[in-house]
Amino acid sequence: MPDIQFHTLPSGQKIAYRFHDGLGPTLVFLPGYMSDMDGGKATATMDWAQAHGRSCVLLDYSGCGSSDGDFADGSLSQWRDEVAALIDILPIDQVTLIGSSMGGWLMLLVGEYLGSKLKSMVGIAAAPDFSSWGFDEGQKAKLTAGETVFEDNPYGPEPTPTHALFWQDAETLKRLNRSIPIDCPVRLLHGQQDNDVPWDISMQLSEALRSAAVQVHLVKDGDHRLSRDQDIALLLSVLENLPADPD
Repeated sequence: MPDIQFHTLPSGQKIAYRFHDGLGPTLVFLPGYMSDMDGGKATATMDWAQAHGRSCVLLDYSGCGSSDGDFADGSLSQWRDEVAALIDILPIDQVTLIGSSMGGWLMLLVGEYLGSKLKSMVGIAAAPDFSSWGFDEGQKAKLTAGETVFEDNPYGPEPTPTHALFWQDAETLKRLNRSIPIDCPVRLLHGQQDNDVPWDISMQLSEALRSAAVQVHLVKDGDHRLSRDQDIALLLSVLENLPADPD
């Protein structure tokens, strides 16, 4: 595993990342909400890239993992700009974005920024627009009023917070209600036992993407994380078989 490096933003904050230089397109893994680059899918992607001589980037958003900042100050806009800045300073010509859960929403925003540099995308339980479908009206009222909403966390002892800043920013970045101007090959993986992101969201995303080269892979017994050995094997198989250009 490559050593952690840091990119200093104009704000002075340092963003942690790992970079393996190799053949492109460069795989850029975008973690989910409150996750980081040490997760199983991210590290498996880097291990695969190193074994196959591929270029790969793992990173922590500000307020997450080894990066500077307070998670409460984070937003999709900010994290999009951090990912874009990191891609811009690295020796990368072409990019394959891999987005897990919230990272699947972020990959759409980064993909729009990249333009012709974007060669393909892979979503893993992608969760675009979850600020809309993921909260009830009472929670939305609290977030609109500037309050933080806490929910039960199935993956740890502490409740999961959603801060008003994040939610209000996210509401301005919804993508499922319009055509998404991305034309590259896209692969969407989703477990049908996902209790966090309904698998229908991947179907909606498939419809919203302008690209005709979209495939949806449904895993009947897969959960939200898709982190089992067979799920990781599916992800790596998808990466290995990605076309570099639109079909």
